Amino acid sequence: MPDIETIVARLEQLYGVPEWQPRQNPLEELIHCILSQHTSDANSFRAYRLLRERYPDWEAVARAPVEELAETIRSGGLANQKAPRIQAVLRAIKAARGDYTLDWMRDAPTDAARQFLLSLPGIGPKCAAIVLCFALGRPVIPVDTHVFRVSWRLGLIPKAIGEAKAHDALEAMIPEPLVYRFHVALIQHGRAVCKAQNPRCAQCPLQDLCAYAQGQKGA
Repeated sequence: MPDIETIVARLEQLYGVPEWQPRQNPLEELIHCILSQHTSDANSFRAYRLLRERYPDWEAVARAPVEELAETIRSGGLANQKAPRIQAVLRAIKAARGDYTLDWMRDAPTDAARQFLLSLPGIGPKCAAIVLCFALGRPVIPVDTHVFRVSWRLGLIPKAIGEAKAHDALEAMIPEPLVYRFHVALIQHGRAVCKAQNPRCAQCPLQDLCAYAQGQKGA
């Protein structure tokens, strides 16, 4: 199995070393994550901006007619599914915590925060990991399509494991100080070089470590 530190070091020579900074508070990150599913970043950011412009607070979002909310976030795609999910999540948070906030997670153990997120309607491992990583700076890896593809091609995980179970498998093998850097580096590499179709193996600084590249050479 390739060495994690070597992978990160080589990719950061290409893409630089990322510095973690909080993007949004945990609840904002969670709602944005729901909107980002199965759409582009541009569409999800637009849908989130329109939602925040229309409604003065999360109470107003939770109480809005669902058809009205769906129309507001239409640019994010799958609005008829995302609108009721957003409202169900907000209501579940209010019922459990007495308010529309996840700021209490800043002082909570990572496992407890993760379990609460996973208990919310329609929230899976990837969305929970996004909140923990980007809003709270926890050593948790959101496994998107790029992270998953590059990881299995390198031979770090079997492809058959699937994205959901890959979260635990990757977190178990990556040193905590490298978790965020590994995540960012693999996303950048998946977009630029290790593409889903026609990966640019000849340009890859990891080809000598990569099970997929070595298999292609032997084919």
